[in-house]
This record gives sequence, C-alpha cells and structure tokens, in this order.
Amino acid sequence: MKYSGVGGQAVMEGVMMRNGDKYAVAVRKPDKEIDVQVFDYAGPIKNKTFKNIPIIRGVLNFVDSLYLGMTTLFHSASFFEDEEELKKMEGMTEEEKKEYKEKEKQKESAAMGGTVVLSIVMAVGIFFVVPYLISQFVQNVLQVESHLVIALIEGVVRLCIFITYVGAISLMEDIKRTYMYHGAEHKCINCIEHGLELNVENVRKSSKQHKRCGTSFLLIVMLISIIFFMFIEVESGLLKLVIRLLLIPVIAGVSYEFIRLAGRFDNWFVNLLSVPGLWMQKLTTKEPDDDMIEVAIASVEAVFDWKTWQKENL
Repeated sequence: MKYSGVGGQAVMEGVMMRNGDKYAVAVRKPDKEIDVQVFDYAGPIKNKTFKNIPIIRGVLNFVDSLYLGMTTLFHSASFFEDEEELKKMEGMTEEEKKEYKEKEKQKESAAMGGTVVLSIVMAVGIFFVVPYLISQFVQNVLQVESHLVIALIEGVVRLCIFITYVGAISLMEDIKRTYMYHGAEHKCINCIEHGLELNVENVRKSSKQHKRCGTSFLLIVMLISIIFFMFIEVESGLLKLVIRLLLIPVIAGVSYEFIRLAGRFDNWFVNLLSVPGLWMQKLTTKEPDDDMIEVAIASVEAVFDWKTWQKENL
C-alpha cells in the first residue's frame, strides 16, 4: 500500500474528495444523475512553511476539515430543495431566482460559520467538560485520592460517551446512507493505494476501513487525552478544567501526527496501533451499493489522476 495524499468525506447523497488545494463534490441528484463540481481551497493560512510545522499543522488541518466539511454538506444539501423552497420561487423570473438564491447562499454562509462554532463548543462540552465533571463527582463520592485513577475514570467515561454517541447516530436512516457513502470513499482510496484499477468491481472488493479516517483521528484524540490529563496535578478544580481545555489543540495536533504516520507507513507496529480506529470504523462505515461507488469514483477522478500516480509510485 502507498500513500496517495487523497482524502475525503461523505456528504448528503455523495462524496467529497480532496487532493492538495483542490476538492471535488460528487452528488447523486434526485433525477439520479451525478453532479460533480471542483473547487479551490487553500485554507486561511497561506504560508506553507507554517502549515508544515508538526503539531501546528494538525490543529490547522482539524479546523480546515470542520469548515470544509460544513461547506460541502451545505453544497450537497442544496440539490434537495424542499417543496417550501420551490414554492417560494414560483412565479419568479430567472433573474429574481438568481438573486433569491444568492441571498440564501449568504445566509447559509453565516449559518455555516455559526454551526462550526456551535459544533466545536458542543463537542468540547460533551466529550471533555462532562467527563471531567463526572470524574470529579466520582472522586467526591468515593473519596478517591489518586489523581491517576481519576484521570483514568475520566478517560473511560469520555470513551464511553464517544462510542455511545457514534453507535446511536448510526441507527438513524439518513446517517446509515451517509455511512454507506463513507464506506465508498474509503474503498476508492484503498483501491487506488493498493494498485488496482479504479472501477466499480475493484472498489467493491476493497476494504471500507482506512487508517487515515476521521473516525480514527477522533478515537486517537480520546485515547491521547487520557495520557495528557494524567500529568495534570493541581488543587484547583477550575484550573484543572482550564488546563484541559487549553490542551485540546495540542492533543488534536499530536493525534493528527499519528494519523499522518499511520497513513504513510505500512508495518506491523503502525498497523497494531491503528487497530482501535479501524474497529471504530465498523460503526461509521457501511457497505455501499454500486450507485454510491460510482459517485465516489467520479469525485476521485475529478481531482486526482490516479493512473499517472500508480505508474509513478507502484
């Protein structure tokens, strides 16, 4: 297996694939046609030297992924306008429709920014603040003296909340379809990186699990946070919480370095460390149908010359 540098995510009835500063979104529209659009995205930081500094690049990549993820989700959702939206545009001229859509796009941009901020706040609250408060409650009730034991309890609670959350949303019908597209995304990348021709048959038999997955990244964040927080030993409960929150970007940066390492190397040690993340992907990826695979292939081919890459690298 070779590292291709291509990555992506599932969107609403489609797949986004990114290669460097370009990304493509392929969506299966209601009329069953595949719409593919290519966009440029270099991110807010233009200095490439700064973007290549270990740890820092992980934090920047995480923020980029959140923003780009929301952008592509809103884009894919635009193909499925509800009846209310269509009724609003009834009787409008083409110029009026264009103006109306432009205003709606501006509203979506504002909503997207708010959604990203809200998502970060909620994630921090649910996966970091709540486990900390529960661990403090346990410490007070059971009178546990060891801060290492309390840090471990906090980490276990965090993992349980994360796994429960992922498992619960996987039961929703819409999420199941998204997880199927997630599987199609992984299968395409695995197909390319294992030297197979990118077609439906080869993609179908490729693995739906990949070491560079966002699910693995989030699980690594949960695990590494346990190690980091074990070394925080201060008396003030408020100061403990503040230090934990300040360390989140560092933990994200370290986790990114691990995922990056796992994607570039294929040996028994790296593969062993990747097992927990691959296990979690059993919840977040499902086997796609052939129509979904076609969408994922279209997204890859819009931004990546896989034939040339395979000739030069395999």
